[in-house]
Amino acid sequence: MWELIEEYRMDPTTWLYVASLMTIGIFFRFSRFFSIRNLDLVGIILFAPGLLLISHQAERAGYVWLFTVSALFLPRLLIDPFFSRRPLTEPNLSPGGMTFMVIALMFFLVGNILTERVLETQPSQPGATTASPIWRVPELKGPGYLPFYRAITLYQRESPSPEKNSPPASVETETTSHLILTAGIKIAAIAAQCAIVAGLILFGLRHFDNVQTGLAAASLYLLLPYTSQLTARLDHIVPGAFVLWALVMYRRPMIAGALLGASTIVFYPFFLLPLWIGFYWRRGLFRFLAGFLAVVAGLVLVLFFVSPTWTQFWRDLAAMFGKYLLRTEGADGFWTYHWPYFRIPILAGFAALCVSLGIWPSEKNLANLLSGTAAVLLTAQFCLIHQGGLYMAWYAPALILTIFRPSLKDITAERAVPRYWFAPLPKLGP
Repeated sequence: MWELIEEYRMDPTTWLYVASLMTIGIFFRFSRFFSIRNLDLVGIILFAPGLLLISHQAERAGYVWLFTVSALFLPRLLIDPFFSRRPLTEPNLSPGGMTFMVIALMFFLVGNILTERVLETQPSQPGATTASPIWRVPELKGPGYLPFYRAITLYQRESPSPEKNSPPASVETETTSHLILTAGIKIAAIAAQCAIVAGLILFGLRHFDNVQTGLAAASLYLLLPYTSQLTARLDHIVPGAFVLWALVMYRRPMIAGALLGASTIVFYPFFLLPLWIGFYWRRGLFRFLAGFLAVVAGLVLVLFFVSPTWTQFWRDLAAMFGKYLLRTEGADGFWTYHWPYFRIPILAGFAALCVSLGIWPSEKNLANLLSGTAAVLLTAQFCLIHQGGLYMAWYAPALILTIFRPSLKDITAERAVPRYWFAPLPKLGP
């Protein structure tokens, strides 16, 4: 926001210190210093040094750090449903203070998108040879919905090139086109970030029966150094927003299925299907699958119309459904520095985890759905050949809600989901 407020500058390192102190001051339970809540908050703060290492070109050490912290969080998420005694603990700030904080942090987030060079692909500092790796959007070759990746990297391919022999009119046209594309990316990023913040607040209000908890979850998300550093990465925040809103709408299986289907533009949410099918097994399964399959079919139809040739269509369709999952070409991130074929046993373990979460326990509650969704998308980071570990927005909202959740052991699909398609929502009171 340095263009709006003269001399304003908040670099990632300074924000890490400020955000960490604010997180401790607002959310720590000082009366129970060694509580699970405090350990969770320390764990979330520990993600930030890895991001800083990557942004300062120490990529190898940064990705190892992120993988290590993620590996420590995974067992925490898997055992979370066993914590049956979970009293709803409010933050150390009043409801009015939390509301003001969310609005202020959202203002700075939008300002960061609008005025900072978060989409810059050229060196942003004098003497630098490359832009910060943390802003680099990889041109994905699969798996995933390739039209989505082509759309969000179009501004990179259309960036103006300062060639001496280029006609002035041509350079001006390229510059205008690049500005329009960049503006579109920024508008989409603001909308996706607003959707995540609104989803966290609404989840607290509707499913925790406490709007202050929703405000606390939104504040913690906005305080994350990750959120301030990867503000406009649509391949991060768009799928994260879809997954979060699928959780928000879990009592309407068809809408939840449609939103989860939309999140498969990055492929890995397909691995959430066993967990969500297990949750809806006793009620709502057909409606959930109908919504999911309808959106996936719509994505295939769009792919058919945008593909210039049949060959391109079949290639992109195969990528959409994971044909290139084991491809190591163009490795970017952790697997650049380590033998990529180690991903094969990791992928096998990942698949076994997803199936086991779908089978056990036989009757799942909302706590299982929250922690299981976060666990699956966190584990997917170990399998990503492109910048694995950086895609925290996929699981961060579900992880934060898991940290703040009260006891949800009685909130099952049989109790929370209507028996029929258009029936009113059943009451969940005692």
